[in-house]
Formats: sequence, structure tokens, C-alpha cells
Amino acid sequence: MVNKIYSDAASALEGLLFDGMTICAGGFGLCGIPERLIDAIRDAGTKDLTIASNNAGIDGEGLGKLLRTRQVRKMISSYVGENKEFERQFLSGELEVEFCPQGTLAERCRAGGAGIPGFYTKTGVGTQVAEGKEVKVFDGEEYILERGIRADLSIIKGWKADESGNLIFRKTARNFNQPMATAGRICVAEVEEVVPVGSLDPDHIHLPGIYVKRMIVGAPYEKKIEFRTTRARPEAA
Repeated sequence: MVNKIYSDAASALEGLLFDGMTICAGGFGLCGIPERLIDAIRDAGTKDLTIASNNAGIDGEGLGKLLRTRQVRKMISSYVGENKEFERQFLSGELEVEFCPQGTLAERCRAGGAGIPGFYTKTGVGTQVAEGKEVKVFDGEEYILERGIRADLSIIKGWKADESGNLIFRKTARNFNQPMATAGRICVAEVEEVVPVGSLDPDHIHLPGIYVKRMIVGAPYEKKIEFRTTRARPEAA
């Protein structure tokens, strides 16, 4: 069996990074994001990146770290609400942004991973999302053509994996990590735990090991809070 486990994020990404590349990054906000791999890309200084991700984390966390260091040229995303630096760079023309409805983005990555170059959807018809896209009528209704996404590299975060790369995601971390994993020509995963082959129930595996080329154990992790809402402590009677 090929050894897929690397000692750290930098070694797992060795030979895979180059300026101008496209990366699919898993996670949602700060949930299920490949923190260690993002840090390694930042430290490597790889620039002019195109990144497909639901969002770009928050200021100074997640993919927000790569925005802060100006390593990102273009984001393909569905949400930017918690990242002021993302907003600033977009409004100032420093960052190219391709907005994509959330479900469409997930399907574009899933389609790319399945070898499907494009698909038609009603989502976005009659809005700015449809501008410049091919429109076709099916059963009397308009649909727009969306292209599948293929990336040079996928970086994802899993909960548990076996030594061959079969991987389980935990709860909502599954939503974007799974389609992003298949969309890259090479997928590198960071996980919280690696167990021996045969330890995982086959019915519980979300991502087959054939998709995962390299892995690291990134634990322990600190639970980050995207935004905190508090109220004043009531005064003692």
C-alpha cells in the first residue's frame, strides 16, 4: 500500500504549488476548513491564485489569511458577508470575484469531479448570474449553462481517515469538502485522526481513498468563532 501520510502540511504540498494555479478549498465559514494546508500555502508564498470556495473565511482566519497576504487573484464564491478584507479588495478592484449561488457552486465542483463539463440550471435565470451565459429552453422554461469546475489542487479537512485515505467528514463539514475533493486533479486532506485500514465501516465512508493522494494529521484544532454576540451581564439583585 502506498504511504499517503506526510509529516506536515508543507511536505504534503511539496511539488504541487505554483503561481497562477487553481485551488478548490473545502469548508464553510470556519467549519471544516483545511487550516494547516492554508497556512502552508501562505508560508510558501504561492501567488496569483484562483480559489473556489464557499467563502473566504473571516479577516485573518481561514482563506482570509491568503487575502491578507495578497496571494489570491480571483475568488469563486457564494458568500462574502463575514470578511471585510474580501469586501474591500473586491470593491477596490484588487480582487476578481465570480459570485455563484451556493448550490450551483457545489454542483459545479461535483460535476467537474465527475467529468461533466457543464449543466443547465434554473438558478439565476433573469438575474446578473445569467449575464453572458448560454440560455436554453427545456419544456417551455429557461435554463442557464453553468460550467463544471476543475482545479489543479483540492485541499480539504476530514474528521477521520484510514491509512489508505478512505475518509469520513463530521456533520456539516461534509457539505463542501466532499465535492471539492473530487474536483481537483490532486487532493490533499488534513484529518483529525488516522486509523488502520479495516477500522472504518464501509457504509460510513463519505470519500473513497482513491481520491485522496496525500494526508496529514492536523490535530489538535482550536474551535474558532466567526462572530460572537453577547449581552450585558444582569446586575445582581
